[in-house]
Amino acid sequence: MASPTSETLKIWVFLILPLPVLVVLGYVVPTAGVLGWSFTLPEPGVQNYAAVLESQRLQTVIWRTLRICLLTTVISVGLAYLIAYRWRFATPRGRQLIELVVLVSFWLSMLIRAFAWLVLLRGDGVINQTLLWLGLIEAPLPLVRNEFGAVLGMVHFMVPFAVLPMLNSFREVDDRVLNAARSLGATPGQVLRDIFFPLTLPGMAAASGIVFIFSLGSFVTPALLGGGRAVMLAEYIYLQMFQLSNWGMGATLAIVLMAMVVVTALIFGRLFGFKNIAGGLK
Repeated sequence: MASPTSETLKIWVFLILPLPVLVVLGYVVPTAGVLGWSFTLPEPGVQNYAAVLESQRLQTVIWRTLRICLLTTVISVGLAYLIAYRWRFATPRGRQLIELVVLVSFWLSMLIRAFAWLVLLRGDGVINQTLLWLGLIEAPLPLVRNEFGAVLGMVHFMVPFAVLPMLNSFREVDDRVLNAARSLGATPGQVLRDIFFPLTLPGMAAASGIVFIFSLGSFVTPALLGGGRAVMLAEYIYLQMFQLSNWGMGATLAIVLMAMVVVTALIFGRLFGFKNIAGGLK
């Protein structure tokens, strides 16, 4: 007869085993396959990685991706901080309203949002036609099918992802600490700069990491609003694989993109500490 300890161990193995199996089958095996393609297609060797280092076009795409992701992160986190700050000091009804607006944005399809921005920003769209009617401009402004349109659409999509970790961080700020600072003569600006901002920095770091990493893999929004003039790495991978049938180069760029995600996570962990970032997500 099996001992209780061995029975318990079997139960735990049975409960835990599906997770590593899922990770291996869903992530490790496909990643290994893509890595293999990058070294074997169209022929064995490292020519694909050499092309990434030597091709001016590929380097332009990579640097454009990093630039757009950085702009999206800075703007999204800045807007999210203002929203979270307003939420922190709002009434209970005001908090519920802000939370509802943030959650509703998650229910809207990325594709619907992108097409909505197209309607607003295109040459004969609402914004340009309104400005023309008011006489503020003489010709339609190039608001879409460029980096501006791509960044605007991505910011709209990423702000809710930045708000949620910040709300958790802002919630943990103790009102007694803020009141003590005010009672000692600190101005509102000093309270924000010297006390509130440092206490909410973990949430800000977590939001920045989430937005930047999500932005690296953005495809639909920059493809539609960039209009082929602000091609990012994810879109370029799609073009290489499904338009040009260059699976080796597409796989190589996919590995490069994965490496960028890993390096970004390590940098944020090094700068802010993984424990602090995880604390901002609680």
